[in-house]
Amino acid sequence: MSKSPARFYYKGSRLKQLRAFCNAARLGSVTRAAEALFLSQPAVSLQLGALESEIGVSLFERHGRRLNLTREGQVLYELARPLVDGLDGLETAFQSRLKGLEGGELNIAAGASTILYLLPQLIADFRRSHPDVQLRLHNVTGKDGLALIRSDEVDLAVGSMLDVPNDIDYAPLYSFDPVLITPPDHPLARAGDPTLEDLSPYGLILPPKRLTTYRLVDLIFQQRKVPYTVALEVGGWEVIKQYVAMGLGISIVTSICISEADRARLFVHNMREYFPPRSYGVVIRKGKYLSPQARAFVDQLKPSAFARGGYDEAGHSER
Repeated sequence: MSKSPARFYYKGSRLKQLRAFCNAARLGSVTRAAEALFLSQPAVSLQLGALESEIGVSLFERHGRRLNLTREGQVLYELARPLVDGLDGLETAFQSRLKGLEGGELNIAAGASTILYLLPQLIADFRRSHPDVQLRLHNVTGKDGLALIRSDEVDLAVGSMLDVPNDIDYAPLYSFDPVLITPPDHPLARAGDPTLEDLSPYGLILPPKRLTTYRLVDLIFQQRKVPYTVALEVGGWEVIKQYVAMGLGISIVTSICISEADRARLFVHNMREYFPPRSYGVVIRKGKYLSPQARAFVDQLKPSAFARGGYDEAGHSER
């Protein structure tokens, strides 16, 4: 009759047995293992004997007082040592993680507009709560930002997404309306509620074609079958606002970038009737473990974000 394979049963003393086994294997001696564990030599011998009896194999070859692992013992040692080391170091690792909230660093990717308009107050609030965390803001958008997320070079990104890839999680937290901006003396400023047809004769100042704002504006005009012209392509909302104020064209921007000072030099009209609102939120790699610093930042914005069973909702992409 063939011998049935060894079966492991859970016992309350299994951790003690494996700890005795790993120390004996590492030190090559029951005596030295007993000293390391602050136990008597007979106690360690009993633990080893019980383990061998329960799993049905010999774990050591004994040469006098010297212990050498058998082939089976080597297999068990390779499996058991990480478990024993992990459990023995659990308290230290736990305390280190708790203390990590008081220091460490947090890397955030964001576009220039997000850094300029959305993040200042959020960063100020986080700094007050966690003054010892070193913050690093990476000024990137689009594919470059996703590359940093996927390579774990940043903990998270803050921005806007239109198309959410399968390997990315996006939690939208804020929403801003699209607005038309023109000089105060522009004919559209006196048109009441301008329509897309009203905008058609005037040249638009838009971000470069590779960015979502340009593609979104083009899509809306195409869907409505309204012709339009682009007077100028230029990046950065501050630059766009300045050029509009100079009378070089009109533009569609997101209300997040409009300040009270802008309203004094520009005509601003909500265009939500024609263009969808822009959502902003937190972006992470799907399945990523958030560091204590990153979790604290996300919890400051929305504690339930990225929790198990939370939502994964698509929004609008970074301009």
